[in-house]
Amino acid sequence: MKNFKIKISDEVENALRDRRPVVALESTIFSHLGLPSPSNFEALTRCTNAIRRLNAVPAITVVLDGVARVGVDESEWPKICGPATKVGERELGLALAQGLEVGATTVSSSLLLAARAGIRVFSTGGIGGVHRGAEVSGDISSDLGAIASHNVVTVCAGAKSFLDLPRTLEYLETLSVPVIGFGCDYFPEFTVHQGEIPIPARVETIKELADVVRANESLGRTGGILTCVPVPENDGLFKLFMDDVTEMAIKDAAAKGVTGSAVTPHILKFIAFATQEASVKANLSLAENNANIAAQLAVELTG
Repeated sequence: MKNFKIKISDEVENALRDRRPVVALESTIFSHLGLPSPSNFEALTRCTNAIRRLNAVPAITVVLDGVARVGVDESEWPKICGPATKVGERELGLALAQGLEVGATTVSSSLLLAARAGIRVFSTGGIGGVHRGAEVSGDISSDLGAIASHNVVTVCAGAKSFLDLPRTLEYLETLSVPVIGFGCDYFPEFTVHQGEIPIPARVETIKELADVVRANESLGRTGGILTCVPVPENDGLFKLFMDDVTEMAIKDAAAKGVTGSAVTPHILKFIAFATQEASVKANLSLAENNANIAAQLAVELTG
């Protein structure tokens, strides 16, 4: 009988045993489904370095040869940065049972693996959410349900700007997910620095954020917390410009019949081309920044 046990790397397992800080990372952003090569490898390097600079341990989640992994060695990075199949929480069991060669984990599957491993903090770029036109299509990312279900803090740059952001926030409220702005009053819009939708709550320091986490745990809450951090201002894109580009990207996806899980990578690729890679630069910046904030939180929570 095949063993489907999650494989936790020695480095991650030792850190968790010794109560040292660990930050989980998804692998979709580092695969060909996320950022174009060689930017995806740069993102992986910058995110892991940001975590290690604070003496925390990065735990990349991925499926390799039908095994769910939490923490991988650098020698395996080329596999992560190459062609992969997108694997959300729904597809994770199937990927293991069918021995998928390379499965790039999304927010939802990463949160499941992080929670099972006992990791308290997860860093990503922008989360999925309620898609525009969801009242007709019903297209709502499983990221939101996973954030609500797993007792992990997700650090992100808000939701991807081509989504229905007001409805995304409403859905998070319905799921009773605390949404916290780290030094911001507006819900971040991924590569756009300044959004326009008020965020429910704000904290200024890592200690304040850690206190929110501890307070929720003291109440016996078993769901997650969403921490939103704006893209660094110097690398953020102007909202009006991005709104125009996003509309073009959505229309292009619709015209080409792109649906379901293929929508996000298609739109991101369109935006990268339309912005002459400015969106890629912003994506790299926010991913590294989120990893830094997540590592600071992991350090505070294990202090």
